[in-house]
Amino acid sequence: MKMNKEQFINTLILECKNNKIELTEEKAKKLYEYKELLVEWNQKINLTAITDDEEIIIKHFVDSLLVIPHIEENQKIIDVGTGAGFPGIVIAIHFEGKVSITLLDSLQKRIDFLEVVINDLKLKNIKAIHARAEELAHKEEHREKYDIAVARAVAPLNVLLEYLSGYVKVEGKCICMKGSNAEEEINNAKNATLILNLKMSSDNKKVIKCNEDIIRHILVYNKEKCTPSKYPRSYGKIKKSPL
Repeated sequence: MKMNKEQFINTLILECKNNKIELTEEKAKKLYEYKELLVEWNQKINLTAITDDEEIIIKHFVDSLLVIPHIEENQKIIDVGTGAGFPGIVIAIHFEGKVSITLLDSLQKRIDFLEVVINDLKLKNIKAIHARAEELAHKEEHREKYDIAVARAVAPLNVLLEYLSGYVKVEGKCICMKGSNAEEEINNAKNATLILNLKMSSDNKKVIKCNEDIIRHILVYNKEKCTPSKYPRSYGKIKKSPL
């Protein structure tokens, strides 16, 4: 359903409230501007299959805001495989520059879009980087430099944790946003957590209230020791022999 600006903002605030998320009108206006850019750019490059206003509110904005309780002001965050900016751009809008965010994606066209969003919305303390996750994690300026590495719908959990762990400081967190099959993925990732020195601290199961309730698991892994230097491995090795 196509909404005008006022309808979109009011619906977004209401849906957040229904899901126990506080969202100010000012932040909702920023999210509306982001939505407009997303829809415009999606006609030129493939950013998202979700283009209906109501679905964008639920499946992109409310969903991305579910990670907010796990983030504190002044933390340094990397959103790995950010795509069209979920959840990283939404986090940036919510915290209004009070966290540092790096958006990482392997496709330059997506980075071009994200830079337009950052500039047009005048977002602070955020940058977008074009690189492969398994390569950038070995660069000194990014290796174990972040308080949080977050990802949504990037890869199976055992693979995703290998991508994320090298970015996170000891005592930092990997936050993985997963769907209804999370419990199976958690079991399949037990070997990866041992190898990567990660320990699961919480599985926050959320039910996003909408026409068809959506199950979302926010999986939080604490990093107990440094990631062994060989990880993450090359893409070929990860694909051939996942942990």
